[in-house]
Amino acid sequence: MRSGHLFKASPPARLNMAVPSEDDAVLVQKGKNPGDPHVITINCPDKTGLACDIFRTILDFGLYITKGDFSTDGRWCYVVLWAVPHCSTPVVRWPNLKNRLQSVCPTCSVSFYLNQPSPRPASSPLYMLTFCCLDRTGLLHDVTQVLCELELAIQKVKVTTTPDGRVLDLFFITDNLELLHTKTRQDEACEQLRSVLGESCISCELQLAGSQYDHHQGSSSLSPVVADELFRCEPSDNETCAQALSPDMKKLKNASVTADNSLSPAHTLLQIQCIDHKGLLYDIMRTLKDCNIQIAYGRLGPVRKGNRELDLFVQQMDGKKIVDPEKQSALCSRLKVEMLHPLRVIIANRGPDTELLVANPVELAGMGKPRVFYEVTLALKTLGICIFSAEIGRHSTADREWEVCRFLLDENCKFELSKVVVRNQIVNRVRRTLMGW
Repeated sequence: MRSGHLFKASPPARLNMAVPSEDDAVLVQKGKNPGDPHVITINCPDKTGLACDIFRTILDFGLYITKGDFSTDGRWCYVVLWAVPHCSTPVVRWPNLKNRLQSVCPTCSVSFYLNQPSPRPASSPLYMLTFCCLDRTGLLHDVTQVLCELELAIQKVKVTTTPDGRVLDLFFITDNLELLHTKTRQDEACEQLRSVLGESCISCELQLAGSQYDHHQGSSSLSPVVADELFRCEPSDNETCAQALSPDMKKLKNASVTADNSLSPAHTLLQIQCIDHKGLLYDIMRTLKDCNIQIAYGRLGPVRKGNRELDLFVQQMDGKKIVDPEKQSALCSRLKVEMLHPLRVIIANRGPDTELLVANPVELAGMGKPRVFYEVTLALKTLGICIFSAEIGRHSTADREWEVCRFLLDENCKFELSKVVVRNQIVNRVRRTLMGW
């Protein structure tokens, strides 16, 4: 074990808890003093991939986990997390967070076991939001922020700018509250959008998308050269983003993942240490979920000098330890890649235009990482760069599917986008915003 570790290494004891009511499955306790973290307690039946679903929801609300503790006996789980809003999160609707977390927890009336396959979530109705207005710096981010605050999830985007300076935006969205079929909810969304757009708003319409649209339509067509640079496993020494981020890349390369079978008769202990970043816990849990690894007990310690330590007692789907050295090595390598390179950010030429591309891996359940589009538009707004056009699509490589956000940058800005140093600055700002640095 690492020195100064927070808990004694031992397999989790069988939990013995009374069955709570549905309303008590998730409790959110406000911090005693301003700035203190809220304490989120989850006490519910277990299911495969539950930790991933929990951390994805928390990330979707723009929260940062300061520390945490979670355990399961294979039938029931108990999770305690300390969370604070991230600096880029203007509003947190804590009651809505509780409701969303309850929606991902299995009901107390159904028995779940760790070896039961995690069901693919049912698709929510897809709605089409269309608005036209006069263009300005930061417009796309302001709209995206409204949608995030309303808990409207962006599935696809098509943004275009006309020669006369007007913007036609087409968002395909789903409602995390499942209320967008009501007139009240639709009016609320359009009213808040018109409030942000102001007098420049020409039109704003929201309607159910037709059956010809699908959540995963719109595959992103990338040239082989761009795809090779965007999806390579390791950033090369001469890659643009590596040049722009050399101090951070040096820190990231200190990440370590080790597997230890000597401390428990039934579980493999994964010891993870790396530089902290936004969404780190989700990236780890998503990887374990996709690899069919079950978590029996975990402890997340506080950040020390920018580093995180996480210990997880895990098993394979068959309830056995990971004893095969090749499987151990493959899992540790996969986790390390996800921590080193969780998001891909590059700038490329698209004909005469300058294009920013941001890719994140899609879960096997079909969902991309939350808030990526929001964070990228925030970074570009901060830099004062207008977006000429934008779109979200999917791209498949040999081993996985990716969600790809593409932005054509407006050349009429204070930066000379053709210069390498300027491109490095843009990639640096976008990447650091996404990573929370």
